[in-house]
Amino acid sequence: MAITWHTAIVRRTASLAPEVRAFYLEVPEMERFDFTPGQFITFDLPVGEKRLQRWRSYSIAGCPGHDNTFELCIVRAQPGLGSRYLFEEVREGTELRFKGPEGSFVLPPELDRDIVMICTGTGIAPFRSMIQAIRRFGRPHRRIHLIFGARTEADILYRSEFEALQSEVPGFSWDVALSRQPDWHGFRGYIHQIYLSAYAHTRPDVTFYLCGWSAMVDEAATNLIQKLGYNKDQVRMELYG
Repeated sequence: MAITWHTAIVRRTASLAPEVRAFYLEVPEMERFDFTPGQFITFDLPVGEKRLQRWRSYSIAGCPGHDNTFELCIVRAQPGLGSRYLFEEVREGTELRFKGPEGSFVLPPELDRDIVMICTGTGIAPFRSMIQAIRRFGRPHRRIHLIFGARTEADILYRSEFEALQSEVPGFSWDVALSRQPDWHGFRGYIHQIYLSAYAHTRPDVTFYLCGWSAMVDEAATNLIQKLGYNKDQVRMELYG
């Protein structure tokens, strides 16, 4: 099957953390860019000859709207040919070739279980999209618990937004664990301590969504399935790198 490529124009960028930037893009050829929260797009970047060098996938970080724009949340990886190009060479007006949206890391039609979202760093992007959509479209839901891990307070992405959502979205709560800030008044260390304690008693009415670097996702899946005894169909995963 032939791949359909589109052109997106970077309209602006904004710093979210010391090594994380938001990219706001428009697709002029479309009247409306439709996607399901949790999906991703793939850029074909001019950074090499081989597909593995050029193709870089990023989860969409914003809520579906009624126009032809979308938002990404991208970390500057090291050495990272793709992110170096995006951070150092892309400017307002730059055209980027992409395909998508794609992916099945999405919420079910009926939100009849509690949802636990576990992520680190820019793994928060698909969850932000999901929660924004639940709020905007008034989707009936049960409890939603977002568990986010970072190094320091400066690395907490969308902090004020999620703090506000705790009072704006019924049943929504979030916890943050920081691994490199000893004076943090919340959870110190890694995110695993949070869900291991909060969901120690196995329940059939909860689904876990895991997103982030593969080492964290693999460890969390192992903890939930093997240590706590949850069924595999209760654990959904999206790996970065």
